Amino acid sequence: MSPRIDLHAHSTASDGTLTPAELVRAAAEAGLDVLAITDHDTTAGWEPAVRALPSGLRLVRGAELSCRWYGEEPAVPLHLLAYLFDPDHPDLVAELARVRLAREERGERIVRLLQADGIEVSWSEILAGAGGGTVGRPHIAQALIRAGLVATTTEAFGPDWLGERYRLPKEDIEVFHAVRLVLAAGGVPVFAHPRATRRGRIVPDELIADLAAAGLVGLEADHEDHSPAERAHVRALAAELDLLATGSSDFHGTHKTVRLGAFTTDVEAYERIAAAGVTEVASG
Repeated sequence: MSPRIDLHAHSTASDGTLTPAELVRAAAEAGLDVLAITDHDTTAGWEPAVRALPSGLRLVRGAELSCRWYGEEPAVPLHLLAYLFDPDHPDLVAELARVRLAREERGERIVRLLQADGIEVSWSEILAGAGGGTVGRPHIAQALIRAGLVATTTEAFGPDWLGERYRLPKEDIEVFHAVRLVLAAGGVPVFAHPRATRRGRIVPDELIADLAAAGLVGLEADHEDHSPAERAHVRALAAELDLLATGSSDFHGTHKTVRLGAFTTDVEAYERIAAAGVTEVASG
């Protein structure tokens, strides 16, 4: 039987609902052989995940970088998965710290907008709910759910709430700069869910070709936010550009309905990623 490999999952170090320790245990219980922990703009979950790693599970340490492409107006947000990089690389550390601070400041501004409209949400409670992790809109969504204003995270991200009315722009990393930073830190950059039109605007294939020329290694093809046609498109583009094609759940715990291992990466692509990174895959 081929190994089951899921290369995109989140913990409470960012906006997941399982702690890093709970995440790796859940991965083992789900029958995974390899899991990547890829919290937003942070490596805070790496150490506790490694300490709790169950026997037989391998852990790919990574992060999901918040990026933006400025080739259109307004700029297009996108995400870059970075695997097996040096977590102490000074330039990357500084940029991730800047993005985390900007995300927190944006969150506090959103809460003030909600409060100005008479919506009783508490910034201190939202911070506490994040458990020291990177604060994001999902944490505000949970506050709206606790207040009985919405029933689900999906509803909270709708146009009446955090999707439009109370949405504010945030500072991200220019995408070519992000690719260069990941490579300089010895990591492996993979474009997350590049064709997910249900999330909003997407970038043209020509940009992905330019990113490939700049050192992008792979494209996440199999993802819950890609339709079958979009998955096929991404796989064909990856083959055309000689990029790896990956698959993963983008698991967030109860913030989303998708389960660990819902989509997986083939062993050849995983082995190429594992061989290319400067940080070794951890084994339980």
